[in-house]
Amino acid sequence: MSGAGRRRLGAPWRRRRPLRTRLALAATAAVALVAVGVCTAAFFVVRSALYEQLNLSLTQSARLAARRNPDSGPDTLAGECRFLAAPACAEVVPADPANDPATPYLLPVDAATRAVAAGRHAPFYTDIVHAGHPARMLTTDYAKGRALQVALRADTVEDGIEEAARWLALIGAAGVLVAAGLGYWVSRTGLAPVTRLTATAERIAATRDPRHRIELPPPGREDEITRLAGSFNTMLGELEQSVTAQRRLVADASHELRTPLTALRTNAELLARGERLTAEQRERASLALGRQLREVTGLVNDLIELARDEEPQPLVEQVRLAPLVEHCAQAARAHWPSVPVHVRVRGEDAVVPGVPARLTRLLSNLLDNAAKFSPAGAPVEVELVSPGGGARAVLTVRDHGPGIASEDLPYVFDRFYRAGTARALPGSGLGLAMARQIARAHSAELVAEPAPGGGALFRLTF
Repeated sequence: MSGAGRRRLGAPWRRRRPLRTRLALAATAAVALVAVGVCTAAFFVVRSALYEQLNLSLTQSARLAARRNPDSGPDTLAGECRFLAAPACAEVVPADPANDPATPYLLPVDAATRAVAAGRHAPFYTDIVHAGHPARMLTTDYAKGRALQVALRADTVEDGIEEAARWLALIGAAGVLVAAGLGYWVSRTGLAPVTRLTATAERIAATRDPRHRIELPPPGREDEITRLAGSFNTMLGELEQSVTAQRRLVADASHELRTPLTALRTNAELLARGERLTAEQRERASLALGRQLREVTGLVNDLIELARDEEPQPLVEQVRLAPLVEHCAQAARAHWPSVPVHVRVRGEDAVVPGVPARLTRLLSNLLDNAAKFSPAGAPVEVELVSPGGGARAVLTVRDHGPGIASEDLPYVFDRFYRAGTARALPGSGLGLAMARQIARAHSAELVAEPAPGGGALFRLTF
């Protein structure tokens, strides 16, 4: 089977394994590979050291034989190496086979041996079998036209190598077992935060309660998994706030809709029995029904607008603020004829990206709110400041009404929130919440503050 085929078969297997199993196997394989590699390297080091020691003994034996027989002819110098404790075998071999002695050589002679005797080959070591036992032989130069061969039994070296191989194999196997235990421990401890995270997510999915949190270690012991758990807790906090806001919106909307719907039903039932009413009573009921329908329609439209989080990108265009402000001011003057609206533009005409209809709704809500709280004849002051050169454009809307109480200031942009002084005035309590949402969708900041000398001031910074 090709390598690509094996990879295709192995990938589904890896995907089917749990992450803990894959991590344990990876850690085990890594440690086991290191253990086996170290044992293999140690085996070759021990083997090389043992043979190096045997080679050194052969070299010393060759020097001793040459010193004892400084100019010997082709013959066997010593032949007792068939015993384990005997000295090395030694023989002199000529370059020309015609000069060989009548008795056969004790050690094997080949063409490489003749080449060393003739000076055409460097000395070398050979593993041989002598008298049925493993031996190591050195072939080196001796005199002109002659080579010296010495050999020693290699049983102790072979036994040492086998003993080292057995011990290193045991050590390698123990290393693999330890690696498996370490891999399991690493996967268990390393994935413990992930296990807690998974359990929390499953608990939230089962209970649909985002108030659960993952327990984090003390500060100073943070790692990647801890940061992931912290991010998950942050996400849960945002989800909890979103769910709470959604439930509060539904509760507030149902509360706000209950009264006008009850009034609508009452007036509709009253008009259904129109034959019992006078013409004046029918007209009054019809006017009340129409007014309540407009209020409910406006409230539903406001809720739909608040459900939008972002502006649709295809509708965004470059909007000139000065003409937009003047248009909204004209509409406010028509809707609130008793309240004068003064507009002042300073600097260059600012241009911002946005949706004209939504920005018109934002400014109209601010102007309606200011006019609603302004006494008759008291002006609403609108000022647009645009320094130009890339500086921020600032729009302020100020009224001369009772202002915003300090205890109400943090909540003026909350949905359905109405201050005590505003409960008798028309409105649903959604206008300022919608204004802030539109401002945020256009990357603008809307804040409320008490105006110097009385009244309220709303500042919109693009």
